[in-house]
Order: sequence, then C-alpha cells, then structure tokens
Amino acid sequence: MKVLIADDHRLIIEGVKIKLAELDPALEAVVAMNLEELDRAVAAHAHELDLALVDIAMPGTHGFEHVARLRSQAPALPVIVLSGSEDVELMRALIDLGVLGFIPKAYSPEVMLSAIRLVLAGGIYVPPLLLANAQAQGWQPSEAPAAEGAPSRSIDGLRNLLTERQIDVMRLLSQGKPNKLIARDLGISEGTVKIHLAAIFRALNVRNRVEAVVASRKLQGL
Repeated sequence: MKVLIADDHRLIIEGVKIKLAELDPALEAVVAMNLEELDRAVAAHAHELDLALVDIAMPGTHGFEHVARLRSQAPALPVIVLSGSEDVELMRALIDLGVLGFIPKAYSPEVMLSAIRLVLAGGIYVPPLLLANAQAQGWQPSEAPAAEGAPSRSIDGLRNLLTERQIDVMRLLSQGKPNKLIARDLGISEGTVKIHLAAIFRALNVRNRVEAVVASRKLQGL
C-alpha cells in the first residue's frame, strides 16, 4: 500500500506511518511537509497512491484550497483530512467537497486506523462531533446519501427492532470505536460484533457504519 502523508509535523508523520504498518507491513509512505512538496508528490505519484492523509494547516496553504486541488488532480484517490481542528463547519465543507473522512488529531490512533479501514472499504468516516451536529440539522454527507425508500421509524419502533446488546454496540460505534474495541468493552468476540452490526444494518435499513450511526442518533440515550 502506498500512502501520501501531508503534514508539517514530523512526529505526526512518523506516528501515522507506524500505525498504518498495522494495515500493511510493507507500507510505502510519500511524505509532504508543505504545499510545494505536496504538489510535487501529487504530480509524481498520483496514479500510484492508494490513500492520501492531508493536514489543513501547512506552510504555503490557504484554507483548504490545497485539498480542493488534490481532489481535482486525483479524483479517484481517497482523501482523508487529519487535522487539529474540530470545527464542524470545516468538517462539513470538506466532506461535501468529496473528502472521505475527517479525523481530528485529538482522536486515538485506534480510531484513526478504524476510520482508514472504513474508507479503504468504500465508506466515509464522519467524526461523532459532526454526526451529532448533522442529526440536529438534518445534514448528510453528499457522497453517502441515505438509502432510498428507507421507512420512517419512531424511537419506540427502533427500540423494538434492536436488542439491548445491539443498542450497546451502536453506542460504542457512535463513539468511533472499531470492532476490536467494541468487542473488548462488551466482553464479546469480534465475530459477534460483526453479527450484531449486520443485524443493525438490516433493522435500520442502512448500508454502512456511517449511515447506521446517523440513524442511531434517533435513539434515546445515544
């Protein structure tokens, strides 16, 4: 796997490389620490990259123009923003731009890895901060619309469809936890977590983890 890591902090770069090695021990990282290096890296490696992790604030950048340019130059490349900002409006704008994930740097390495796995599997990672705001305002990522024809369900109806254990799984999923941590917290196996998730997806009439979390916000106590 070949990944572009664009960040102006060497510690962040090295930490991300170490964590990504859990996905692929043969990971090849292309590093950029400023706008000029990012432009060169994209020009030289765009067609070889499997993923791009890009910071917002780097020397030479203005807002998120560099992210928009990256999306234009390599539209098929999955892009995740890894940022120190937790501004939900910034998150919303980037997801609407076509970024497939926004990971605040305050989040744990395990959450980052889970988010990357989700994106590589074809999903979109939306942080819990934005999910909570999105539920209140009725916003959904433009790249991950709700399933067409999904029935309207009341809170009571959803609780009738989900078991207490499935609600426990949803609560942890909404915190951005991967299957491994959900299993550990609930004292069950990862295989059992996957079974619960499949049942939850069917009950909520959704297609992936992001849509499930958005739907779960309708449940009391989540």
